[in-house]
Amino acid sequence: MPDLSNLLAFALVALGMALTPGPNMVYLISRSLSQGHRAGLISLGGVALGFVVYMLCAAFGLTALVLAVPYAYDAIRFAGALYLLWLAWQALRPGGRSPFEVKELPADSPRRLFLMGLFTNLLNPKIAVVYLSLLPQFISPANGSVLVQALVLGAVQIAVSVAVNALVALSAASIAAFLVRRPTFAVVQRWIMGTVLAGLAIRMATEARR
Repeated sequence: MPDLSNLLAFALVALGMALTPGPNMVYLISRSLSQGHRAGLISLGGVALGFVVYMLCAAFGLTALVLAVPYAYDAIRFAGALYLLWLAWQALRPGGRSPFEVKELPADSPRRLFLMGLFTNLLNPKIAVVYLSLLPQFISPANGSVLVQALVLGAVQIAVSVAVNALVALSAASIAAFLVRRPTFAVVQRWIMGTVLAGLAIRMATEARR
C-alpha cells in the first residue's frame, strides 16, 4: 500500500488535474445543461468507466504499448480531435446548436449518454499519458506490491475526478434554468462553445507525442 504522504500528494495532483477544463468537463457540462443533471451524472458514469479502463491498462503495463507504438497513440489522438471538431461543427453550422443550448433539445437515451461519456474519455490519450507519467512517481517498491499501489493510486484519482465532475454536472444543471430565461444568450453560447471545442481539437491534434 502507498504511504499516507504519497496518497495525499497524489490526491492533490489529481484534484488539480480534475479542475483543469478538458473534453470530459465540456461534455459533462453540455449534457447537464441540455438535458438535466440526471443526464450529466449518467454521462459521468461513462467517463468514470473510461478512467477505470485506463487505470487497469496502466497498472498492468498495457498502456505502455500504446505509447511505444507511435501509430497507435496517434490514431487515438486524431480520433479524439476529429470527434471534438464534429462537436464544434454541430455548434457552429447553420441551424446547429451548442451543447450549452438548453432550449428544445432532443433527449438522448441513458445508454447513449453513458457510451458517449465513455468514448469521450477513451478518445483522450492524455489520460493514458497521465497515468504512466504520474503513477510511477508515487510508487515505492519498499511499500509492497507495485500493482496494488498502482491500483490504489488509480482509485484515488478516479474518486477525486468523479467527485469534482459530479459537482460540475450538478452545478451546470442549475445554470440551465437561468439560461432558459435568457434566450438571447443562445447565439453567444453556440459561438463560444464551438470555438472552445475547435481549439481543444486543434491542440490535441498538434500536440507533440512525448
